[in-house]
Amino acid sequence: VQLQAYGGGLVQAGDYLRLSCTLSEGTFSMYAMGWFRQAPGKEREFVAHIRRMVGTTDYADSAKGRFTISRDSAKNTVYLQMNSLKPEDTAVYCCAAEPSTNFDYRKQSQYRYWGLGTLVTVSS
Repeated sequence: VQLQAYGGGLVQAGDYLRLSCTLSEGTFSMYAMGWFRQAPGKEREFVAHIRRMVGTTDYADSAKGRFTISRDSAKNTVYLQMNSLKPEDTAVYCCAAEPSTNFDYRKQSQYRYWGLGTLVTVSS
């Protein structure tokens, strides 16, 4: 299973971006998907999660109200719509996939598959 994240770039504060992550194989709906980010000099942190099958979502406090995770099973793709971007959102954003149902989605160690990240830079 391979994941490919893309859609990052350089934007100004207040702008928006939509990140995408495509799963190379498997039944997409059978995977829980997560987005994590790592800012310069900081540890990787949880951003958002969408459950397999039912598609319910969870967010870090920093993402609530501004970011939306969604999935398109026909395209094997999960999205992260990021609005009202702030300079502190600057980070490498990575997507992850996990076929389990019950796991701690906030912990990166719980995800089995990872993709390379895409850099988001928000200027002030």
